[in-house]
Amino acid sequence: MTTAQIETLQKRPDFLACARAARAPAPAFLLQARNRRDDNDLVRIGFTCSKKVGNAVARNRAKRRLRAIARDVLPAHAQPGWDYVLIGRPGATATRDYSDLQADLIRAIAKIHTPRRP
Repeated sequence: MTTAQIETLQKRPDFLACARAARAPAPAFLLQARNRRDDNDLVRIGFTCSKKVGNAVARNRAKRRLRAIARDVLPAHAQPGWDYVLIGRPGATATRDYSDLQADLIRAIAKIHTPRRP
C-alpha cells in the first residue's frame, strides 16, 4: 500500500454518508467507511464520541486516542479515495491498551476492504 495524504472530515453530510456505508465493529470503537468514488486520492477521517462515552473530559480523551491510532495506522493501511469515521465506545475507547487499539483498527480496515461474497 502507498502512503496516502490524510484530511479530517468536518461536514455533517460526510459523516452521514459514512453512516450509510460499510461498518466494522471493534471492541473499543466502530469503524464506518465509504468509497467516495471520485478522482481525489485523499483519505479522509472523522472522529465522534456521543455523550454515552462520558462527560466532556472522557469524550475528548477518547477522541485523542482515536486520533493517535489513526495517525499511526492509516498512512500504511488506508485506501486512497475512502472516508473513514471512528466512533468511540463507552469505557472501552479510553481504557483499552494502545497496541490493542492499533491492532483493532488494522483488523477493521482489512475487514472493510475484504471483498464480500455474493
